[in-house]
Amino acid sequence: MHVVVCVKAVPGSTEVKMDPKTNTIVRDGGQAVINPFDASALETALRIKDAAAEPADVRVSVLSMGIPATADLLRDCIARGADDGLLLSDRAFAGADTLATTYALSRGIEALGGADLILCGKMAVDGDTAQIGPELAGTFEWPCATDVVEVRGLEPMCTCVRANIDRGVASLAVPLPAVLTVSKDIADLRMPSIAGIMAAETVSIEVLDAKRSASDARRIGLSGSPTQVVRSFVPDRADGAVTVPGDAAEQACALAQLIEGMSL
Repeated sequence: MHVVVCVKAVPGSTEVKMDPKTNTIVRDGGQAVINPFDASALETALRIKDAAAEPADVRVSVLSMGIPATADLLRDCIARGADDGLLLSDRAFAGADTLATTYALSRGIEALGGADLILCGKMAVDGDTAQIGPELAGTFEWPCATDVVEVRGLEPMCTCVRANIDRGVASLAVPLPAVLTVSKDIADLRMPSIAGIMAAETVSIEVLDAKRSASDARRIGLSGSPTQVVRSFVPDRADGAVTVPGDAAEQACALAQLIEGMSL
């Protein structure tokens, strides 16, 4: 059983820098952390391995796309129990939207030898799109369960999960191979062991550029992204307040005038 966990490096600070030309986040790796939802996905994969009759029969790979410094985050995942990691890193990948990112990740999964189960966090805290998991499922034409809150069992042909839906929580039997996106509350990522830290220090993270991953240049990066951010900005915050006197009708009129006078 091969479980691939897709992880993303996200800013570890609320002070985010934006590239004024591309309207994308500047990722210098200085304060990057693993996306919290992806950390929960990794712990889910590690628990699947722990629960196996023969843990050695379950391989957990971590996959990411990012700058070279992201390799350190993948090494940290290995210290916590993952078996190996692969990083897609090339300036040609920069500025990708979710569709271009999904395509690049699919090339990475193929480079890892394919997967029986792909785990992703429900969303990334820096984008909130929640699109990567379902798009990967669409790419491979696999079934997909989103916002999973519990993995109850994993069999050779299917996995049983509980997932949030509009009307509550549903119990699902999902045929394998499949893609699952998990809730952040499904599990807290374990701490690395001393042995894991020592082992991870000697692990070489495989890094693939666009050419080595056999990626189509027309489908990656900013130029391969059908959607692009038109404008991004950090909203100005002010401490001032305005008191609106009068009865309800007078307050409504005064509020409407205030809103009309605001610059958007």
